[in-house]
Amino acid sequence: DMLVKKIFSILVLTFLLTPFGALAEESHSDVSEGDVKTEIKEYIDHHLKDSYDFGIWHEYGIEFPLPIILIDEGLHVFMSSKFHHGETVAESNGKYYKVFHSKIYRTDAEGTIEMDEATHHPSNVKPLDFSITKNVLTIMLISILIFWLFRSFAKSYANSMIPNKKGRLLEPLVLFVRDEIAIPNIGEKHYKKYMAYLLTVFFFIWFLNLAGMTPLGIGVTNNIAVTFGLALMTFFITQFTSKKDYWGHIFWMPGVPVFMKIVLAPIELLGVFIKPFALMIRLYANMTAGHVVMMSLIGLLYIFDNWFAKGAFLGLTLFLSILELLVAFLQAYIFTMLTALYFGGAVAEHDDHH
Repeated sequence: DMLVKKIFSILVLTFLLTPFGALAEESHSDVSEGDVKTEIKEYIDHHLKDSYDFGIWHEYGIEFPLPIILIDEGLHVFMSSKFHHGETVAESNGKYYKVFHSKIYRTDAEGTIEMDEATHHPSNVKPLDFSITKNVLTIMLISILIFWLFRSFAKSYANSMIPNKKGRLLEPLVLFVRDEIAIPNIGEKHYKKYMAYLLTVFFFIWFLNLAGMTPLGIGVTNNIAVTFGLALMTFFITQFTSKKDYWGHIFWMPGVPVFMKIVLAPIELLGVFIKPFALMIRLYANMTAGHVVMMSLIGLLYIFDNWFAKGAFLGLTLFLSILELLVAFLQAYIFTMLTALYFGGAVAEHDDHH
């Protein structure tokens, strides 16, 4: 057991520091401090962005291409390796495409990108992009993992009420979502019809947050398009499953003077849209900030020459890495809890006595 723990500790430390191994080598060479800082900033920026390749270790070329799917006067399907990390032009069915600032534009054989003088944005034709990017692939893999885990978990109860090995981990979490999130916020009468969505969104966000802590450059939950999609689903479910009392308390609150009803109605209606917006921003901002802080601290290890400073930053990085495990769970919990709170408000039954 002690040997296993030691091996696990070494793997965790290696896992955390691997992404900046190349920077460590260059920091001991003739590269100036300014160049190291620039490389760290570029690496952080690259880590936070989505990409058309799935890189495991970019510095050593360990990565694999992903499918590019474009609709531009027809369907164009090819692998992202044609772009050679955005350095070359890809040809498909007589048309040429180039990656510019993480977006694909139609261009000529030379890869000319024309800039609009007024907006300073490319004026080239931008095809409809349905490519399988790194984030899209991660979402697919996490979805398959969740489906497999819960299908196996559910089938284990067909033969025995005692859960299997996976069930021993999942059952307490399912009961936690039910007893600590769904029932207190929605009520025992209506919580069951929302449990499938609440469990899905809880485990989906949690697993994606954990995947974002790896050095693979996965940043799904710090992509605002993803958090927007999750918040939008919560918004639609809230509105389409709400009772008439929900809208009545928004537009014509009982027990309030008529003048105040007129004043408060627009504010309450605005709150309907602010709530999912807050869900979107909270998850996006917290996960993005966590990634930036963690990678910045690791980058500082290769800027300071003082070994005392290196040790201090290493200790702080390891401490925050452990803390990030809590944050990954906490952000999934907060999103699910607030979602349940909005559902509870939508189906609440009010007995108004005047």
